[in-house]
Amino acid sequence: MPKYVYAFEEGSKEQKFLLGGKGANLAEMTNLGLPVPPGFTISTDACKAYMNAENTLPDGLLDEVGAALSALEKKMGKTLGDATDPLLVSVRSGAPFSMPGMMDTVLNLGMNDASVGGLAKQTNNERFAWDSYRRFVQMFGKIVLDVKGDLFEDALHEALDAKGLKVDTEFTAEDLAALVDTFKAIVKREAGVEFPAEPRDQLRYAVEAVFRSWNGRRARDYRRMEKIPDDLGTAVNVQTMVFGNKGEDSGTGVAFTRDPATGENKPYGDFLTNAQGEDVVAGIRITEPLDAMGNDFPECHQQLIDVMHLLEGQYRDMCDIEFTIEQGRLFILQTRVGKRSAAAALRMAVEMEGEGLIDKREAVLRIQPTQLDQLLHPQFDPEAKYDVLAKGLNASPGAAVGKVYFTADEAERRHEAGERVILVRPETSPDDLHGMIAAEGILTSRGGLVSHAAVVARGMGTPAICGAEAVDIDLKAKQFRVGATVVSEGETISINGTTGEIVIGEVPVITPEPTGPFGVILGWADTMRRLGVRTNADLPEDARRAREFGAEGIGLCRTEHMFLGDRLPLMQAIILADTEEDERVALDGLLVQQKKDFIGILEAMDGLPVTVRLLDPPLHEFLPQITELVEKNARGELDEHELKLMKAAQSWHEVNPMLGTRGCRLGILKPGLYRMQVRALMEAAVERKQAGGDPRVEIMIPLIVTKSELELLNDWVRDEAEQVFKNTGTRLDYLVGTMIETPRAALVADTIASIAEFFSFGTNDLTQMAYGFSRDDIEGRVMPLYLERKLLPANPFETVDQDGVGKLMAMAVDAGRAVRPDLKLGICGEHGGDPRSVEFCHGLGLDYVSCSPFRVPIARLAAAHAALGAGGPGSTA
Repeated sequence: MPKYVYAFEEGSKEQKFLLGGKGANLAEMTNLGLPVPPGFTISTDACKAYMNAENTLPDGLLDEVGAALSALEKKMGKTLGDATDPLLVSVRSGAPFSMPGMMDTVLNLGMNDASVGGLAKQTNNERFAWDSYRRFVQMFGKIVLDVKGDLFEDALHEALDAKGLKVDTEFTAEDLAALVDTFKAIVKREAGVEFPAEPRDQLRYAVEAVFRSWNGRRARDYRRMEKIPDDLGTAVNVQTMVFGNKGEDSGTGVAFTRDPATGENKPYGDFLTNAQGEDVVAGIRITEPLDAMGNDFPECHQQLIDVMHLLEGQYRDMCDIEFTIEQGRLFILQTRVGKRSAAAALRMAVEMEGEGLIDKREAVLRIQPTQLDQLLHPQFDPEAKYDVLAKGLNASPGAAVGKVYFTADEAERRHEAGERVILVRPETSPDDLHGMIAAEGILTSRGGLVSHAAVVARGMGTPAICGAEAVDIDLKAKQFRVGATVVSEGETISINGTTGEIVIGEVPVITPEPTGPFGVILGWADTMRRLGVRTNADLPEDARRAREFGAEGIGLCRTEHMFLGDRLPLMQAIILADTEEDERVALDGLLVQQKKDFIGILEAMDGLPVTVRLLDPPLHEFLPQITELVEKNARGELDEHELKLMKAAQSWHEVNPMLGTRGCRLGILKPGLYRMQVRALMEAAVERKQAGGDPRVEIMIPLIVTKSELELLNDWVRDEAEQVFKNTGTRLDYLVGTMIETPRAALVADTIASIAEFFSFGTNDLTQMAYGFSRDDIEGRVMPLYLERKLLPANPFETVDQDGVGKLMAMAVDAGRAVRPDLKLGICGEHGGDPRSVEFCHGLGLDYVSCSPFRVPIARLAAAHAALGAGGPGSTA
C-alpha cells in the first residue's frame, strides 16, 4: 500500500514533486525550528490516483488521513470540532510549481454549531468565534459545495446596510450568528444539502475539492500559460489554524524578502491588524505597509525580519512569506520562492551574485528567456481596468493604442497627420507595408502566427494580433463588428499583442526600459552558450537594431521586402515586360535600389555574416488583388495600365501559390531576377570592401528540392559573382547554400550538401508541409481546439515539433554533414526565437539560430540555458 500522508517533520524542500511546493517548504521551515503551526501533507501521488480513478479517493487514503489527524490532535491536545476546546485546521492546495490563487483553500475547518461555543469559551471572545464560523460557512459553501460566492457577499452587504454599518468588523456576535444562519440557508437552497456538521466529513469534502481544483478552469489556463504539465497533481496541506482576527493584539500579512516589483533589497509587504489571511489577499480591507507593523508589534516585526533573512539564506532567493500574529505570537504559515517582475528578476539575480548568494551560472538560469520580452515592448498598465472585446492570436508582442483605419493608404495618411493608427485588415499583403510601417499596431481577422502580418510585425517590433475570427470586418462600410458591438473608422481601440486582447477605447500603456542588469545577465549568458544568434532583418535599420540587441549576423534577409513601397512599380514593370529589353530596363532600375539596400545592411553588419535569400514569394504577391481589379473593371474604372495588371494577376494566379511558382522555381523561370539580385549583392559587397569594410556574404537559394536545381542556380550565382570581381578588380569570399524547407529536401540532404556550403532550416514552411497544415488557415480555427483537447502538445508553428519536423531536421543534419563535415547549419524560421526550439537546435548541433530583432536577447539567453542543461516548467517570474 503506497504512503500518501506525511507529517511536516517528515519532509524537506527538495521534495516538491511529492509534497508540492507549499508542503515541502512547510516541512523545511518546521525542521529549521521556525514557528510553523503543525500539520500534515497529503501527497501529489494521492491526487494523481484520485484523477486516474475518475475522481475517487484511493484505497487507504482516508485511513492515513485519520491517523495523521489523530496524531495532530494528540500533539495539540485538542480534538477537531470539539465542543469545549476545538482544534480547527486549514486545508490548502500546493502544486509542485507555484500557481498562486489558481486552486482552492478552506480555512477554519471544524466549525459547527457545537464548536463555535467551545471556541468562544476558549478565547473568551464570542464575536471572534462567530466571525470564524461565518467565514468557514462562506468559504466552504463557495469552494466545496460550488455555491456562487456573490450570493454570500450580497447577503453580507445586505446585513451591513440593514444595520447601517460600513465594514464587517462592526458586526456584533449576534449579527454574525444571524449571518451564519443566512449563509446556511443559501447553501441549502443552492446546493440542495444541509451544511455538513461532522468535522471529519468536512475534511474529506475539502480534500476532494482541492483535488478537483487541479483541473479547474483557472488552474488549467494558468498551467497552459506557464507551460506546466497537467499530470503533476496537487498536494493538500492540513494545518492547525492560528487566528489573526482575535482582536487588536492579532493580525496577518504577506511579506517579501525583497521588493518583487523593483528587486530592491528591502523587506516589502502588507499587514492588517485583527484580520485573517484572505482579507489581505482579497483586498477586502485597506492594508498597511509592512514597516507599519513595527509600530504596534515591534517584537513580532523584528522576529519576522530575522525569519526573512534566514529563509532567503536557506533558499538563496527572494521568498514570499505568509504570516499571522495570534495574540502577540508570530506564526509562519507558508513560504515559497516569490513571483517577481522581469525587471526585479534581473536586478535580484545580478545583486545576489554580487552578494555571493549565487554564482553567475545560477543567476543566468534564474531568468526565463520569455521574461525579457516584458522589457522590450510596451505593455498594458497592470493597474488598468478594462473589458476585453475579443481575442486573437498573439502574433507580435507589445501593446498599442490608436484610431482604427482599414487601408494602408489611409493609415499612412493619418500617421503623417500626427494620429496614432491601428491598421485593421482581413489580412495583409506586401502592398500594405507602408501602412504597417505607419501603424502603432496591426489587427487582422485572418492569418496565423507566421502569416505576412505576423512575420513583418515581429520584424519591425510592432504589436500585432492575427486570426481574430470574432472580428467581422466590412471594408466598404469602414467598420468592424464583434457580436453586437460596432467599431467604425476613426474610433480608438487598444490591442495587446502579447496576450491577443482587443479592447475598445484607450488602455494606459507603460514602456519598460531595460536597465543595467539586462546587459549584465546577457553578457554572462554569452560566455556560456555554444549556439550563435543571428537575426532576420530585411532593412538596414532592422539590422542596426538587431546588432544593438547582440545579433551576430543576419540569418535571413528577405529580399522581396526590398521590392515594395515606391519600388513596387519597378517590380510590376518586370512582370508586365513584353520584351527582353523592357525586362532588362526594369531589372536595371531595381538593381540600383537593391544594391543601395545591400550596402546599408552590409555596413550595419560589418564583420558579421549576412545570409541573403534570393526572391522567394510568387509574383502574384506583387500585383493587386484580382477581385478588386475585376470589380473595378466591371464598373469600367480601369485604365490601360491597370488592365495589364489585371491580366497579369490572372495569368500568375495559382490555386495553391505556397506550393507553386515561387523560390528557385521562379528564379529558373525568370533567370534575370536572380542574376540581378546576385549582381546587386556582390557589387555592394565589393564596394564595402573597397571602402575598408569587411563584408561576409552568404547567398541562400530558397525551396530547393533536387541537386540539379541547386547545381544550375549555383552556376548562375558564381558566374555573376565572377563577372563582378572581373569588372571591379576586387575579390571576396562568399558562400552559397539553401533553405531546407520541404520534407524532400531533408530526405535528400546528402545530395544537396554536395553543392550547398550551408543549410538554413526554414521551419515555417517545413512544418506546414510536414503536417499538411495551411499555416494561415489552421491557427485561427483548428489550432486552439487541438491544443485544448491535447491533440497536439504545442502549436508546431511556435515550437518545433521534435517528433516529426525535428526528425526531418536531424536526418538532414546527419546526411549533410556526412557529405560535407564543415557544412554550416542554422535555422531561420520564427522558431529561432522560441526557447524550447532553441534548446532543440542546441541538441541537434546547429551552428546558429536566427530570429526577429526583438527576440535576439531571448534567443541569447535560451541558448545559454540550453548549454547549461536547463529545462522544465515553472519559473521565478
